[in-house]
Amino acid sequence: MNKTEARELLKQFKADDKNAIDKLYEIFSGKLYNFAYAYLKTEADALDVVQNVFINVWDKRESLKSDTNLEAYLFTVTKNTVISIFRKKAQEKDYLEHLRNTAVLTYNDTEKQYDYEFLYEKIQQIIEELPVQRKRIFKLSKEKGLSNKDIAAELNISVKTVEDHKAKAKRFIKTKLQESGFIALLFFEMFL
Repeated sequence: MNKTEARELLKQFKADDKNAIDKLYEIFSGKLYNFAYAYLKTEADALDVVQNVFINVWDKRESLKSDTNLEAYLFTVTKNTVISIFRKKAQEKDYLEHLRNTAVLTYNDTEKQYDYEFLYEKIQQIIEELPVQRKRIFKLSKEKGLSNKDIAAELNISVKTVEDHKAKAKRFIKTKLQESGFIALLFFEMFL
């Protein structure tokens, strides 16, 4: 794409022309996917990154300057998204390791050792008891890490509905876990 074509595409893009985002996606999605995949090593994560990049760019189209190099901009947004994923995974890993160590130190008695794998399975069984829509929303939030706004957009429902379903799911799971004691509730809060 030459500079004139790039400027015209940017102009259309900033003017809310949906064909421009389609063309941008057609031109750059494969390159951005390959870039993200090279770092993340999973198809699902790379596809999520590409989707999020184009959503973010579309949401911020009005703030783009008329001389913005779209290719450089898209790769910068992709790089920053990949870095955010690495940071999030590193923080989660460190935090989970800290919790595991704390749990082992605090509950080192053989009788008090909890089988965290068992607790995880129990929580998964409880999640399966949720109504279909509530379960889907809960999983999109906890397993895919989507924001309430992203879930609402994906399911074509309001953010308030997403919040309501998440709160009810959490309350249901906590109620079911109460019989398993404090550690089960703590496990739920920390790991899910």
